[in-house]
Amino acid sequence: MTSSLSDTPSQPSPTAARPEAGGPRSNELWGGRFARGPAEIMERINASIGFDRRLWSQDIAGSQAHARMLAAQGIIPAADADAIVAGLEQVAAEIREGRFTFSTALEDIHMNVEARLKELIGEPAGRLHTARSRNDQVATDFKLWVRDALDRLDGDLRALQAALIDRAEEYAGTVMPGFTHLQTAQPVTFGHHLLAYVEMLGRDRGRVRDARVRLNECPLGSAALAGTPYPIDRAMTAAALGFDRPTANSLDAVSDRDFALEYLSAGAICGVHLSRLAEEIVLWCTSQFRFIRLTDAFTTGSSIMPQKRNPDAAELVRGKAGRVIGSLNALLVMMKGLPLAYSKDMQEDKEPVFEAEETLSLCLAAMTGMVRDLTADPAAMRRAVEAGFPTATDLADWLVRRLGMPFREAHHVTGRIVKAAEERGCGLSDLPLEALQAVEPRITADIFPVLSVEASVASRTSPGGTAPDLVRRAAQAARERFL
Repeated sequence: MTSSLSDTPSQPSPTAARPEAGGPRSNELWGGRFARGPAEIMERINASIGFDRRLWSQDIAGSQAHARMLAAQGIIPAADADAIVAGLEQVAAEIREGRFTFSTALEDIHMNVEARLKELIGEPAGRLHTARSRNDQVATDFKLWVRDALDRLDGDLRALQAALIDRAEEYAGTVMPGFTHLQTAQPVTFGHHLLAYVEMLGRDRGRVRDARVRLNECPLGSAALAGTPYPIDRAMTAAALGFDRPTANSLDAVSDRDFALEYLSAGAICGVHLSRLAEEIVLWCTSQFRFIRLTDAFTTGSSIMPQKRNPDAAELVRGKAGRVIGSLNALLVMMKGLPLAYSKDMQEDKEPVFEAEETLSLCLAAMTGMVRDLTADPAAMRRAVEAGFPTATDLADWLVRRLGMPFREAHHVTGRIVKAAEERGCGLSDLPLEALQAVEPRITADIFPVLSVEASVASRTSPGGTAPDLVRRAAQAARERFL
């Protein structure tokens, strides 16, 4: 909904205060306590409308729920509540259509909306702020926005999981090297590798959903920090806004930003997962690997080297993860020294969250596009998996199963056989039987079927293993769990 907002808020005169009738000039926001308007630099550092106008729909929804509750409780006349609700609908229409003028002098989205409401309906607008403060108002607005952001993040993660599952099924039997320390370790399938990221993203979605549950308590009605003497119905406003319940402590309600920290924490971990997959895509696209190919849709060229096809989308996802992590750090550092309840520092809570949300949304969309765009090269994967003695562990396991050898001894025997193959410049399956028996005389020709990469992959039938049939079943199970 934010896309309909004008890009540049209006910049009113720094002296936005106006004279009170029959008295000295006073600040329009703060009333008679302040005799003068703010300095220009104070207005600039104090204003948040440049970024918190993203909260306009949440602010209007919260104000409408609050007005209806005030009328239901007999705190304001029903006619005034009706006028407030209708006036706020008009404000919302103006913002959606780009006809609303945002004022820096009015500081934030709350005062901008309320000032326009007063212009539209007059005196009843002054009753809207009864029994609330901007402290509980902004906490409510921000929670509503983060709740929506969590839902969007869950949907974006689901879309990437769907793409990965589709490709995992397609490449369930495509053999590739599995790595540890970026060295060839054991054969796996490309489908099995892709499903590992499905599991990572599943944990990301679990964190998102957990955060949403904890978030879903309504601060509205906590007022500035101590509650209010008016006979409000906090359960009514909580239900109207889709919260499970009101918050239990007014001090905590207005000072809590755990929900923003949890959003950023889940987002930072997700960013790490995306960065790891991006790094692998970058490696797989190199001429040294050639495991996959991306089309022109997700690559760029070089201004000087015409042969280049650069996986820039993956590199940017890898780089942007740092920005999400930085947003989390920024908010943690800002919150760590704040006493209860509200401090103006907390105005700095929104920009890191807004930036992280934009970054995550873009990165997830780009990664989903890359996964659907890539084409694997099974022949290149096969050539790579045959290098580096990937079936050495299978040989050691054969020695344990067939000869009853303790695994540690089998490990040493296999190491000597690998050395013999290195000296001959061949793979384990290319060693003649007599070379194997020179290391361990009890080895028979039955060893050779075990040394193929297909046999190695097919043998990994333990739950969660890489055997192609297991990968196909795992992909279907993941589809049922996550999609």
